[in-house]
Amino acid sequence: MAQNDQAPETYRARFETTKGSFTVEVTRAWAPLGADRFYNLIKSGFYDGARFFRVLPGFVVQFGIPGDPALARQWRSANIADDPVTQTNAPGSITFATAGPNTRTTQVFINLGKNAGLDRQGFAPFGRVTEGMDIVGKLYSGYAEGADQGRIQSEGNKYLESGFPKMDYIKKAEVA
Repeated sequence: MAQNDQAPETYRARFETTKGSFTVEVTRAWAPLGADRFYNLIKSGFYDGARFFRVLPGFVVQFGIPGDPALARQWRSANIADDPVTQTNAPGSITFATAGPNTRTTQVFINLGKNAGLDRQGFAPFGRVTEGMDIVGKLYSGYAEGADQGRIQSEGNKYLESGFPKMDYIKKAEVA
């Protein structure tokens, strides 16, 4: 399951989505554990087919639950420790979601607004969108956060395709 390669000091990840492509530049020094986890998830194809299941204009776009329930089960409790917050949650920055201290797994969000309040809550950005932020802003937001994350975990894309057919998704993510 878990690959544990150390990421390069900086790297770029390209996301081909149903709306177009965007690129994230990751700076390992900002949040080393998060940067390493993201690198390994992308290299393993983890995000391919994942839906943007939470899109809140002016706030965040969230993804990172795989479409395959068996894969979701493998990673559900693969927590990594928190990184110190060294950057602010500015528009375009990417950060791991968390359910409390030391609970980061696979879900990430891209900030759509100035979310500096998240800094004090321990959300540590590890990179930023450097190309295609307009694409991120066009991801379908009509479902807001209406998809049940527990059902995404247990039923995967089958649940999302039937109940949320307009939801955009990642066709392919790769380290550039």
